[in-house]
Amino acid sequence: MASSPLSSPPKLSMLQVLACGAAIVTLSMGIRHGFGLWLQPITQAQGWTRETFAFAIAVQNLSWGIFGIFAGMVADRFGAFRVIAGGAVLYALGLVGMALSPTGLLFTLTAGVLIGAAQAGTTYAVIYGVIGRNISADKRSWAMGVAAAAGSFGQFLMVPTEGFLISSLGWQAALLVLGGAVLLIVPMALGLRETGFAGATPAKRDQSIAQALREALKYPSFQMLMAGYFVCGFQVVFIGVHMPSYLKDKGLSPQVAGYALALIGLFNVFGTYIAGSLGQRIAKRKILATIYFSRAVVIAVFLAAPLSPASVYVFASLMGLLWLSTIPPTNAVVAQIFGIQHMSMLSGFIFFSHQIGSFMGVWLGGVLYDRTGSYDIVWYIAIALGVFAGLVNLPVREAPIERSSPGGLPQGA
Repeated sequence: MASSPLSSPPKLSMLQVLACGAAIVTLSMGIRHGFGLWLQPITQAQGWTRETFAFAIAVQNLSWGIFGIFAGMVADRFGAFRVIAGGAVLYALGLVGMALSPTGLLFTLTAGVLIGAAQAGTTYAVIYGVIGRNISADKRSWAMGVAAAAGSFGQFLMVPTEGFLISSLGWQAALLVLGGAVLLIVPMALGLRETGFAGATPAKRDQSIAQALREALKYPSFQMLMAGYFVCGFQVVFIGVHMPSYLKDKGLSPQVAGYALALIGLFNVFGTYIAGSLGQRIAKRKILATIYFSRAVVIAVFLAAPLSPASVYVFASLMGLLWLSTIPPTNAVVAQIFGIQHMSMLSGFIFFSHQIGSFMGVWLGGVLYDRTGSYDIVWYIAIALGVFAGLVNLPVREAPIERSSPGGLPQGA
């Protein structure tokens, strides 16, 4: 059966884990959700194409995915505190560099590589590892929904705040202010300092990292979850980064885009919480399939309907319900199948697939816009991928994996 918890030190209280974890995710995710607001101010001020900005954000998502694997490994072995605190420092450096970079290359290195690495250490994979180790399985999906809802609230809170900072201080000063604010994550991380990681000797494990990774990558249900997460990344990052410019191209005011992103964040609070709560009672594969199919329908109707502020707000509200609601059931399934010993690492690895999709979504949005003057092709790709993801999640097996021996490969798939 799935592995038992890796050690039995005193656990953190559920309230402490959720309060500190939610606050960290609120700030980290909230800031990143507003990056689309900087696309036009930065490209116009620097004389860059949209592809230049989009490529940097694409690299950010890919960097987030790559570093997320290693952040998860370190957090599983030495605890989350060090990883989160280090990520906060990188985040501050990346935001300052984003403000001061004079060339596209430096912008890609700071807004892309540095901030991507920072997000790997301050978001879901690491936080969910703490949740998995400290909250019982009967409340785990719900708790993950609460943490994901916090990220959504961060979008609702931070996107209008970032828009206000840009309009009142200018885009460069706004980034510098955020660079200082993100350091608040460091004291928050103290609340996630687990006693089981205080010593230099890690707890005994049934599996090595290599064994756990080999087992997961050969398991068909893990592959299906990765495929679905690729689509999730493609859709949400394309929409989050390019929708403000798409709406402005169509003649709508920048305020409409700001309100739309805020609505996505507001309704995502409910969507992620509901998805996490339902995951305690309904098969998670059915929840995931429903989310992906619904995204395809919502995008198709949005493109077919006459465009107006009202249609944008309806679209944003519906997409908000579906936005990050894939995160709690996906991560809960990973813990349910493989156990919690290597949860942060496996969550980081599956998130890497999400970030490859994010890279493709944001980068293709910039490339195809520059080539065709339109985002239409990418919208159609997003619809087709939604149908694909819905279909691929239906066969996922959620039962704990059967192992022939500790650390051994599964008996069946």
